[in-house]
Amino acid sequence: MAPMQAPESRFAFVVVVSRRARQLQTGSRALIDTSKLRKPTRIAREELVKGLLDYELPVLPLSPDEKEGKRRKG
Repeated sequence: MAPMQAPESRFAFVVVVSRRARQLQTGSRALIDTSKLRKPTRIAREELVKGLLDYELPVLPLSPDEKEGKRRKG
């Protein structure tokens, strides 16, 4: 299986890394050599950048306004 690429969205990247860091904190084994890295967030980030994590991002349904192409008022 080909390695997965990191998500393009910064928000999605942070969500995936934080969830993986939580797994590492609760006892999951790291997928990389951790001799130079100690923090779970750094380990999770490296795993994601190297394409070692499988993840699924949910597809959220569009709101009626988004379907019609209306912009939000700021």
